[in-house]
This record gives sequence, structure tokens and C-alpha cells, in this order.
Amino acid sequence: MHINNIIETLKKEYPGRHFPTTVKRDPFYIFISCILSLRTKDEVTYKASRRLFSLAETPKEMLSLSDEQIKKAIYPAGFYNNKTKTIKEISRILVEEYNSKVPDTIEELLKFSGVGRKTANIVITQAFNKPGIPVDTHVHRLSNRIGLVRTKNPEATEFELMKIIPKKYWIMINELFVKHGQNVCKPRRPLCHKCKIIKYCKFPNKHGG
Repeated sequence: MHINNIIETLKKEYPGRHFPTTVKRDPFYIFISCILSLRTKDEVTYKASRRLFSLAETPKEMLSLSDEQIKKAIYPAGFYNNKTKTIKEISRILVEEYNSKVPDTIEELLKFSGVGRKTANIVITQAFNKPGIPVDTHVHRLSNRIGLVRTKNPEATEFELMKIIPKKYWIMINELFVKHGQNVCKPRRPLCHKCKIIKYCKFPNKHGG
């Protein structure tokens, strides 16, 4: 398997970062931004996060906001009513049980309602620079399409990728695969003629669509 070659090639192809450099690396900011990002476009997420955190920067400050204030700040993020409740609940638990500090382990983060492995992995990698592999739809689809894994769901993909990808690459794999999945290896009509890792790919129809 040519995993090292695949990753090094994608690093050259996408030297920038998936998260804009303007995004704060504060753990609470990243945690809440992850909640806002669910089923929401990146551009909408970033703007909603900035509006919300201009009103409150800590869990305690977030609890002082009314539901209407939060909804207005995060709209038009998808499912903004449910996300408002989740943000309030996360803030409450952080204040009451974690001294307002976001935990830095996947195990602790998964105890929060509405938090899955992808969100937990993004928090530990982006906020605490700890190794982890956040697997979203792009990472799951691309990993299976090019033949790195044969899995049926993102969680299984995460654990299989952890077996085959050197740990030094774990933090960056999400950023690289997301960009490649959005720009080249698209869901319905992959632009195989533009793909820099095509020689390592096991996709049976490498000419697009």
C-alpha cells in the first residue's frame, strides 16, 4: 500500500489548511464550531461562529445568553434550534463538571450529548494538537473509493485508517482528504484526469463519473 506516497502527494497539492488561519484555536471555540458545522457549509459555520463568539467567549458567558440571542447569532446554520439547545447544554456541563475547561480526550468528549467521534477527533486534533483521525463523509468515501479500506461507516473507517496510516499523518489526513474530496474526487463525477494520486487509486472507473 502506498499510503505515504498518497499523503505526501496530497500535501504538495494542498499546502494550505482546511481551517482558515483566522479561526481561533481556543478549545471551546473549536468545540462549539464543530457543533455548528454539522450539516452546514464551512462558510456559514465560520461566520456563525464569529457572530456567536462576539457575544460570548466562555461557557459561563454562553449560559448568560438567551436562546433567542444564540439562534439569531448562528442562523442560518442548519438545525439552529437544536444546536442552540446543544450549545447551552454543553456550556452547562463544562461549567458544572469540568471547571469550564474542554476535556482533551475522546472518551470524555463522547460523554456530551450530540458529540460523535468526528467532532471529538476534531477537538483533540485542532484544539490540543493530539493525534486523531476525524472521519467525515469525504474521508469515508475517498478512503473506500481509492482502496485504502473496505468499510461501511465512518467509525469503522477511522479505526481501519489508524491501523495503516503512520501516526505522524493522523492530524492532517482529514484536511487533505476533505480538500481532495471537494475539489477532485467528487461524489458523483470524480475528476480523475486531474487527480495527482490516480496511480495509487483502485477505483475501477478512473475516467470520471
